[in-house]
Amino acid sequence: MAKPFAGTAGSSNKKPVVSSWWMNETCIDVKGKWKYYYLAADKFDNVNNSLLCEHSDEKVARTCFNKDINHNGLPRKVVIDRSCTNLLALHNINIQLCFTGRMLNVIEML
Repeated sequence: MAKPFAGTAGSSNKKPVVSSWWMNETCIDVKGKWKYYYLAADKFDNVNNSLLCEHSDEKVARTCFNKDINHNGLPRKVVIDRSCTNLLALHNINIQLCFTGRMLNVIEML
């Protein structure tokens, strides 16, 4: 399953995260096997969270976003790559947030 990437999410000397985030999903080769690397950071490139997992799916992306939101608070804006899993995860989070009267602004980069 998904594992935090060493040295990022658990760092105790992290700077405060601003309210504008970006998230990227990248496929990388790790010891001869392809893995998916999720990286979330604020607009000043301070890393919020990162995950390394074997499969790309909405559940993993949503887990990454939920960890970020629980740890850093709700962002005002999220910029994502063209990943359908990230878009679907944010859509499902927005459905949950709609009941509280808050929603995320999602900007998809093409």
